Amino acid sequence: MLLKPAQRRGRQFLNPVPTSVGGFSTIFKVGPRFFLGAKARSPKSPPGPFQTDASLYSKPPASGLRITWMGHATSIVEIDGVRILIDPVWDERASPTSWSGPRRFFAAPLPLDRIPEMDAVVVSHDHYDHLGANTIRTLAGLSSLSQAQWITPLGVAALLHQFGVPPAQCRELNWMDAVEVGSVRVMALPARHFSGRSLFNRFQTLWASFAFLGPKHRLYYGADSGEWPGFRDIGEQFGPFDLTMLEIGASDPLWADIHMGPEGAVRSFRALGGHGLLMPIHWGLFDLALHYWTQPIEKIWTEQRLQLWSPTPGAPTEVVKGEELRSEWWRS
Repeated sequence: MLLKPAQRRGRQFLNPVPTSVGGFSTIFKVGPRFFLGAKARSPKSPPGPFQTDASLYSKPPASGLRITWMGHATSIVEIDGVRILIDPVWDERASPTSWSGPRRFFAAPLPLDRIPEMDAVVVSHDHYDHLGANTIRTLAGLSSLSQAQWITPLGVAALLHQFGVPPAQCRELNWMDAVEVGSVRVMALPARHFSGRSLFNRFQTLWASFAFLGPKHRLYYGADSGEWPGFRDIGEQFGPFDLTMLEIGASDPLWADIHMGPEGAVRSFRALGGHGLLMPIHWGLFDLALHYWTQPIEKIWTEQRLQLWSPTPGAPTEVVKGEELRSEWWRS
């Protein structure tokens, strides 16, 4: 049985299947490639600017499902009357420091102080490109999030407390646990990845993917994950999904177990049932791998045997059953 609560070995959480996350040997293999093609890993000039029309949040989506993709993995999801912020990162860098590390390709489309009222915030794991410290500190003080539930995998809430989120608002979930947010059930599900904000605390907090199960719509957020056989079980037990959000960037054959890449996203989408629309995420904002910055989306763009849903950053966009969306903002 692949879908089950996470297990530990000592203080460390285990992946649902044997997984290689790389180590010092990977660093030596990456070294020579890191300096080749570095310029192509970032856009020549900042894309955009992108601006979110926050007035649109005053009315619910007519379709019942609307997504505002802020770039990379950060999104505002409006599903069946519930509004959820996923993996909030407004920080300038996906890094422990303000002076080095991967820097944003474009400015956040919506200022943090204009974030609309949220019913919940979901943080999939503690990596810097999914949990921005400065972002959390700001969000914790906003009245628009004063009643929001903060939903995380096991162990991550301690970081949120450190950054100012009241403990009473936090809910930690193991895989296969769920919490109700209005009419929507938010369920933590296994993912094939790892955690840690340094080399010395890997695997000590849990990582997860999430299903959002509403009365009319179902959405799957894969977060960070390599391919694994459990996707088929997730699709069978919790699908069919109207929208499936899967990562395509930050991938490389050296760490394919923990980042599926565009080809893996196509296979994983089909394993999940292949229903509805596939939304590529985890690309277009940070240089986190060795591929040039548009390579992931270019690879999946040519796939004609599935329906893609890829919006412009910052645009609140309704998801309509059977209707593809292919914004080519990254070509300009």
